[in-house]
Amino acid sequence: MKILIAQPNRENTLESMRREAGNRPNVDVILFPEGYFQSDKLEVVSQLAKESNIYIVCGYKDENDKDRAFMVNQHGKVLLERAKTPDSLFAPSKIEDEGRKFGYVLCREIFLGLKGLGREPVDIIFNPIGVGMFSEEQFTEWTDEARKIAIEQKAFVIGVSHSDGSYRDCGFSIPIAYGFDQNGKEVLMLKNDMRSVILDTELRAVEYVSVS
Repeated sequence: MKILIAQPNRENTLESMRREAGNRPNVDVILFPEGYFQSDKLEVVSQLAKESNIYIVCGYKDENDKDRAFMVNQHGKVLLERAKTPDSLFAPSKIEDEGRKFGYVLCREIFLGLKGLGREPVDIIFNPIGVGMFSEEQFTEWTDEARKIAIEQKAFVIGVSHSDGSYRDCGFSIPIAYGFDQNGKEVLMLKNDMRSVILDTELRAVEYVSVS
């Protein structure tokens, strides 16, 4: 699969998503960060996936400003929609669609993945992240955990944050995008590099396509 991984600024519109979807006709999936859009845009995002013939994977904010997981297929059908959890992964965290098998961990749920994802095989596990890392130590801890999950699950694990903002407005942020293959080998690692990229899971190759 070809997966567009974008690090947009936090925004109240869908401008970045519309632009990326419209410019990438050969992409299968668009991966955006946690909390990228508000709940009133759910139908619009689903329609955009259908019009662009792509899967869209990201997170959104509900009416109470709580983060929720979201994934829609190329026909505009919502495959996954659930709350974020601090304790144990809610179902669904793995789904199958037209022969493709996906996993999903929302932001810090990455640290629940080793125990919470179960043993059902998947091809790709997505990790939409809100804002960037608040320290170099967190960056290392986060990506190390993703690598462990990739090896255990024998799946690609791919994550991305927004390019702006900071954790609880602490004033420090390291925007990231990463990808590990089924053997835990690093295929993509962006740190303070906000370019959009296309990751080809078959070729294990990355194409840099733009600056967000």
